[in-house]
Amino acid sequence: MAIRVLIQMRDLRVGNGIAACIMNYYEYTVKHGYQIDFLLNRNIDSPYAETVKKNGSNIYTLPFDTNKPNKENWSYIKKIIDRRYDILHVNLSGLNALEALKAAKECGVKIRIYHAHNPKETSSLKARIRSFVYEIPSVWLANRYAACSSYAGDSLFGKKTYLVIKNPIDTRSFIYDETARKRLRETLEIEDKFVVGVVGRLTEQKNPFFIIDIFEKIKKHVDNAYLIWAGEGNLKTAVEKYVKRKNLMSSVKLLGIRDDVNKLYSAMDVFLLPSKFEGFGIVFVEAQMSGLQCYGSDKVPIDVQVSDNMHRIPLNKSASEWCNEIIKNNGCVKSKRESLAGTGFEVEGLVESLVKLYKC
Repeated sequence: MAIRVLIQMRDLRVGNGIAACIMNYYEYTVKHGYQIDFLLNRNIDSPYAETVKKNGSNIYTLPFDTNKPNKENWSYIKKIIDRRYDILHVNLSGLNALEALKAAKECGVKIRIYHAHNPKETSSLKARIRSFVYEIPSVWLANRYAACSSYAGDSLFGKKTYLVIKNPIDTRSFIYDETARKRLRETLEIEDKFVVGVVGRLTEQKNPFFIIDIFEKIKKHVDNAYLIWAGEGNLKTAVEKYVKRKNLMSSVKLLGIRDDVNKLYSAMDVFLLPSKFEGFGIVFVEAQMSGLQCYGSDKVPIDVQVSDNMHRIPLNKSASEWCNEIIKNNGCVKSKRESLAGTGFEVEGLVESLVKLYKC
């Protein structure tokens, strides 16, 4: 008889790093005797959703996509979890995660996994209160723990035992592609540009306004500089206004959600993402796989450094200092577009990770 697992996450959207992580393990896990269903905040049509449906997985979606108290969401969570699951695997934080873990304990779910994809955020009073109200009780209600990195795990779980589950990538799909570079740069009308690329959500975590500040400085030194950004988020409108205020509209292109990010890296000349915090930051590994010079903050775990192309810059450095570090390597970017291999993030060597986590 199959072991029944309910995986909770925000959505199954392509471009969602957590969804990509789980889906890289999904088919192997299903083939090894696990019936996996999904409890989502929102249901978005995507190749991932089609894959899980073809494999007989059920997708349950909360009545309301909110992380605020909602009686209908709480009732729905209890109703779904009461369907005799053996394992609950939580891949988000906040109220919905806490309620799922609480319901699972009340319903007698034997294995309740809390999976940290980010470190504990302590950057503001609001973040510390949120951690106290939601994260600490969630850790208490869970009885098994996983993290995307030792940095995230130590931050959230302290001395508790947890399993590090790497976010695997299909390394072959990120190999530098000269044909894709020419095609995308022509399509995006950036053939003769020095392209600064960003892949990430337009949220506070990714430090979007600082990204624009850094790019503004780069533009003053490199006249043909151009910024492309793949991702959506709640700060998109605010960022668009900020770009307009900086008079950079003709040099910045917000691309929204893309299903060709693996090829988009080939169109870039450098990769920039000065995040305020990251549980891991798989995009840095992807960009390095494509041979890009990568610039991230010192809040990004050291684990992402799989080559000499990764540059971690203190977050307290000014936009000018970030700019200087980037343009210092401008002249050697194209000569270093050699793809990497053997980083330890290849899917083939990691597919058993969820099975190891789920074993009773």
